[in-house]
Amino acid sequence: MISMGGIIGAGVFVGSSAAIAAVGPAIVLSYVIAGILILLVMRMLAEMATALPNVRSFTEFARAGLGPAAGFVVGWLYWYFWIITVAVEAIAGAGLLQGLLQPWIALPTWLLGVGLIAIMTAVNLMSARSFGEFEFWFASIKVAAILIFIALALAYASGLLTPHVATWNNLVSHGGFMPHGGLAVLAGVTTVFFSLTGAEITTVAAAESRDPARALTKMTTSMITRIVIFYVGSIFLIVAVVPWDSIVPGQSPFTAALLAMRFSWAGAAMSVVILTAVLSCLNSAFYVTSRVLFTLAENNDAPQWMVKLNARRVPARSVLAGSVAGLIGIAAAVSSPGGVFAFLVNSAGALILFVYMLTAMAQIRLRRRIDARTLQLRMWWFPWGSYAAIAGILAVLLAMALTRALASQFYVSLTTLAVALAAYALTSRRRARTGTAPNLR
Repeated sequence: MISMGGIIGAGVFVGSSAAIAAVGPAIVLSYVIAGILILLVMRMLAEMATALPNVRSFTEFARAGLGPAAGFVVGWLYWYFWIITVAVEAIAGAGLLQGLLQPWIALPTWLLGVGLIAIMTAVNLMSARSFGEFEFWFASIKVAAILIFIALALAYASGLLTPHVATWNNLVSHGGFMPHGGLAVLAGVTTVFFSLTGAEITTVAAAESRDPARALTKMTTSMITRIVIFYVGSIFLIVAVVPWDSIVPGQSPFTAALLAMRFSWAGAAMSVVILTAVLSCLNSAFYVTSRVLFTLAENNDAPQWMVKLNARRVPARSVLAGSVAGLIGIAAAVSSPGGVFAFLVNSAGALILFVYMLTAMAQIRLRRRIDARTLQLRMWWFPWGSYAAIAGILAVLLAMALTRALASQFYVSLTTLAVALAAYALTSRRRARTGTAPNLR
């Protein structure tokens, strides 16, 4: 359920509207391409996780395969990516909550955001079981909502819920299946790719489960079904139920489709579902940032006082550090939404792609050192499957650089990568001067 929740967020419930408006019905092909890339990365992670069961965070595979510099850079970039996510999701959740509460009470967005961060901090301070329990129910709501939507939309598009004819013609009757051409489909991958990130959270959570290898094997083998059903299936039915050119960017296309099917409860119901998706992402972000920061500290890449567990075996100091960083992000969003906060969001835009690419490179290096016959789970079509994943990620980065709306995110994220590399160089110089060394476990 954590892996399912990881790939079902506000990106699909709301963010998909901009992608549909930009690409048309062929956006389903963009989701297929992005899904294949995510699937390849997850398979590589599963292979490394089963081959190196002592590695407790997926960011540490880069250290194992490429050395301490890669471990430092990937760990801090991934932590920073999710810290920005904490602030973004807290603000988004506060806005949704404000709308739901408006008939009864008016509270400022920043106060609701602080409240959400406080709640998720408390949840993550309890235990790993608490995180898993909350995420299970959050994911259950999201999965149930999409399955109900698919059933209703399929019946409607087939003409079973309407006195009129089936609506499949919407796929081709408004400028064709590819109204903006094939190039738009490739450009659309850059937008939808980020909606699919988050499944790798499972490799972090699996380290605290009873049988990590079994959990990861089960997760990766079922990822294909999840991507096809929850993303490709739901988006395909949206553009079948309503004309793609009627979708308004920034508004939930699920709500638009349900209203087109004459379900008057759609607006309120989808607001609750989207709020659940936001809270799920916020919960996961807290969990990931605390575990990654703890692992960095274990390897002497973060302050040593972070290596401290409370009575419930939770890295409480790392959780609180994430909470403080999230509050700083909310302060930036309130005081300078179009300045400092916009810069912070842009600076994290392409980081997950850098992290995935370095992880894929680490898998290739590690696989060449290991006897493949000893592996419980193997990467498909090695080494060509791994090379294809890296080539696909490079193509997405190139598309970001060439897409006007995303170019700023690419270049500012590149600057963030340069800062991380410079920080490692300074850290290495300090270690050489003091005689300390990174932990090379």
